[in-house]
This record gives sequence, C-alpha cells and structure tokens, in this order.
Amino acid sequence: MKDTALLLCDLQNDFLHPDGAYGRAGQGAPAIATLPARLAPLARHVRAAGGVVVSTHFTLVPGRDGEPMIDPHLRRLRPFLARGDFAAGGWGHALVEELQPADFSVEKVAYSAFHQTRLEWVLRKAGVTRLLVAGIVTNGGVTSTARDAHVREYEVTVLSDGCATFTPALHESALASLASIARISTVAEAMA
Repeated sequence: MKDTALLLCDLQNDFLHPDGAYGRAGQGAPAIATLPARLAPLARHVRAAGGVVVSTHFTLVPGRDGEPMIDPHLRRLRPFLARGDFAAGGWGHALVEELQPADFSVEKVAYSAFHQTRLEWVLRKAGVTRLLVAGIVTNGGVTSTARDAHVREYEVTVLSDGCATFTPALHESALASLASIARISTVAEAMA
C-alpha cells in the first residue's frame, strides 16, 4: 500500500458538523453524517500499511471586503453561505476531528481536487499511483476528482460506502457513471 492514498474529499466541519455552515442552515443527510466513523478505520489501516491520507478542503476565498467570493451557480444553490464559512485556516475549513490528522491537506476552489491545486504534485512526490476516493458529494467533488485522477493515469477506486450525497438516487447514478473509469468498492473490501 506504499503507493496508495486515501483521498478524503471535503469532509470538513463546515459540511458535516452541526455547528458548521451546512449544519446551521439545516442542510445535511444521514448518509453524509455516517462517513467519518466508517472511514476512520480505513485511514488508520492505510497509514499502518505505509500509504498516506490526503484531505481536500473546499475553500471560499475572502474578497477585499472580507465577503467570500462565491460563483453565481453556488450562490444560487447555497444562498446561506456567509463570511467566514469555508475560510482557509478556520475551524469550519478543517477536516472533521474523527479523521484527523491527514498526512497532506489540499485547498480547492472547484469540484475537482486537481483543478488549480497542488494535489498532483503532492501525490507524485509521495509516490502515489493508486487512489481510494471517498467523501462528499458523490455527484460533485468525488466524481470530478475521480475523473480527473483517471485522465492523469492514477489507478482509481471509488468507495461506494465511503462517499455520499443528499439523495440515494444521485449517489447511485454517480457511482454507475464512474464504473467506466474506476473500480467501485466498499470500505471493507479496501481494508481486505
């Protein structure tokens, strides 16, 4: 497993914790809430086997006035996002406590963790050629990141029970679409 990274997409306090941006807005899903407990044993297993754990962090960059720069499509989808949400270095931006610490953390501003980030550089320097992709949301960051990893010639496994979205139908359709470019596996299978 020395060539393997568990890639935790956006499992941040602002997404998952009740006091985070989404929790305060009443946004969440039971499938998302269960991910940290399911993934924590796998993170320990990957590290013990010589692999690395990499967390990606959705980031809202503050503008000159301190208000977050938010793309119009995201503003329409999530009008509750406000100053301080997903701010780099803040509590809300951090990986949830149950999965800390990550070996590497990468800020991102788009769905894909590869888009305009240092992720590929970190993975290459760490000797990673295989990715176990987990996190949220299956039809957003997970899908975009897995597809970008595939075109960069990583061996990609998407953990079907290690990722989630707001509805089971979206989750299942995203996994079905990823089956053409990635292995679809469970957390238990990855540990075995």
